[in-house]
Amino acid sequence: MSVERSPDAETAAAFAGSWNRQREGSVYTREQFLDWFTPLEPEAFSGKTVLELGFGNGSLLYHMAACQPARLSGVELGDTFERTKANLGEALASELDLHQADLTKVDLGPYDFVYCIGVLHHLKEPVEGFRAVLRHTRARGRFHCWVYAREGNAVIRYLVDPLRRVTSRLPWWLTKWAVALPAAAKYFLYAKLLRALAAVFGESLIGRLPLGAYSLWIAKRGFSFFHHVAFDQLVTPTTHYIDRATVERWLEDPAVDPDSRYVVFRNGNSWKFGGRTRS
Repeated sequence: MSVERSPDAETAAAFAGSWNRQREGSVYTREQFLDWFTPLEPEAFSGKTVLELGFGNGSLLYHMAACQPARLSGVELGDTFERTKANLGEALASELDLHQADLTKVDLGPYDFVYCIGVLHHLKEPVEGFRAVLRHTRARGRFHCWVYAREGNAVIRYLVDPLRRVTSRLPWWLTKWAVALPAAAKYFLYAKLLRALAAVFGESLIGRLPLGAYSLWIAKRGFSFFHHVAFDQLVTPTTHYIDRATVERWLEDPAVDPDSRYVVFRNGNSWKFGGRTRS
């Protein structure tokens, strides 16, 4: 299937517009990278063949490469390859195996470890993306995913998502500067306030407030990251919020070893999950 004919082409183009306007380098810190992959440790990737489905501008590939996999590959539907190469540096980019393709259709063969972070919930058919994860994971190999949760995201689903349906149709510059910028500024102040209150009343109490746990996490970052997240939320044509029951149903796939499955509620509003495929 060509890129243009993919049902997710519009979403991929919207995200490419976002990624290609980011400054050079990974938008994620090493701490964030490790947090996304817990309970897996970097040693789990060392010397392994690794595939990222939906690599954006290479921000996670940059950190994954530092784990010294035997081979590191990536698939991305959007036209972000020049930005990715600039972010990774010529030497590192030349070592990677990058493909522009629809991740739900491409077949690159089996890998020891396959991950998909922040992508499945933006596909027209998220389950097809998960099946692609399993399809690329070798027998007894590991896989790991992260998605927006339905649980804990009521504020986003009822306030931000209706706005997204409008802003995703606007010119990117209008969404980024006229909508995402002021929205990010307000949320930035809210998150910083919660972080200050947590120092007095404790994180367990403040974490119960709307988006409390997530706000305490993102409050460690500067305003530019808030703006990036807000723009990403508002520019995409497709977003799903996936409940735990759906994640668990995916993990019941016959290809998954039931003794290896794990589901982790992250920052009160997202799911990390994964496991091993059967022998």
